[in-house]
Amino acid sequence: MNYSSKLDKDHAEPAGEVGVVTHDADDAFEPSAARGSWRLIGIGIAAAFALLVAIWLYLHLGQSAEDADAAAEQVPVVTVVRPGRSTVVGTITATGTLAARRGMPVGSVGEGGEVRAVLVEPGDWVKAGQTLAVVDRSVQVQQQASQAAQIRAAQADARLAQSNLDRALQLVDRGFISKADVDRLTATRDAALANVEIARASLRQLQAQAARLNIVAPAAGLVLERNVEPGQVVGGGSSVLFRLAKDGQMELLANLGEDDLARVSVGARAEVTPVGSDRAFSGEVWQVAPVIDPSSRQGTARIALAYDPALRPGGFASATLNSGTLVAPMLPESAIQSDDKGSYVYVVGKDDRVMRRSVKTGIVTARGIVISQGLAGDERVVLRAGGFLNPQDKVKPQLAGTDG
Repeated sequence: MNYSSKLDKDHAEPAGEVGVVTHDADDAFEPSAARGSWRLIGIGIAAAFALLVAIWLYLHLGQSAEDADAAAEQVPVVTVVRPGRSTVVGTITATGTLAARRGMPVGSVGEGGEVRAVLVEPGDWVKAGQTLAVVDRSVQVQQQASQAAQIRAAQADARLAQSNLDRALQLVDRGFISKADVDRLTATRDAALANVEIARASLRQLQAQAARLNIVAPAAGLVLERNVEPGQVVGGGSSVLFRLAKDGQMELLANLGEDDLARVSVGARAEVTPVGSDRAFSGEVWQVAPVIDPSSRQGTARIALAYDPALRPGGFASATLNSGTLVAPMLPESAIQSDDKGSYVYVVGKDDRVMRRSVKTGIVTARGIVISQGLAGDERVVLRAGGFLNPQDKVKPQLAGTDG
């Protein structure tokens, strides 16, 4: 029994010692292992963060470079021109109606009557005072004959009165005739002579009235219209019977806008081409309308033309007028844009950015459009594709006629 107890004791103590040793070793190892684990975790987190930052920098910096390259590649190449300044012969194109420069309407100015004969036709040339139509004057002829007889009667009375006066004067010295009788006979003689003049004046009046029955040309010219026929009754209230062009001169009534009218002056040369003809006629502006039509905003320039059978009044014609010369920049139509604010162009600045520049256009020629205001001539103006640009857009300008 004792032996067992000892044996148990002996076995128990080593076990107790081993247990103590084992407990102390675990207590010392656990904090050291924890610290190592946290250190490894921190290192992993730092490495992962560095890797993420590297990836982010790579992606963003690479994309910015690519964007920069793409942006550089997307800058549009535009063709530009320097318009300079050109001497331009100003021309204005207009249309209008041909007419007689001095149209003369002719009608009846007398008492009127029945037309017996018409002596001219449209297209005939007539002289001043030439008879165009004859009006019946049978009544006026009889009136003239009657008045001529009145003249002869008055002349007879005047001769008798003169004879009585002559005899009285021969007897007055002998005392057979008083002074009062002589005065009376003198007055009778004077009255008879006055009656003769009255009768003659009446005859001249009848003759003038008869002469006015015939319709005559007031001046030399070309007959344009005939509106009377034999048998027609005419009078002072009749409409126009004939229409003449004085001296055959024609004109074009050219319709011009306000801007063009302001650039036309009297004496400007013009070339007129009637519709249906390839022949041009030289003319000259002789009058510029002082009034603008408020409804059409146009005025009339009257271009004098010499007579030619091809120029028919009432016909339509076009005209090219010379409006002088000017020195100004000139651009093709493709360079000029317009909107509700007016005409404008895009000018490339020193930083290669486009700027909008308002301009005022002038004469249109075969070489381009004159810029009367807005450009000096040394600017770089976008030639084409201006409608796709906006102010301050970056562009790559290329001068027209060059490769870069």
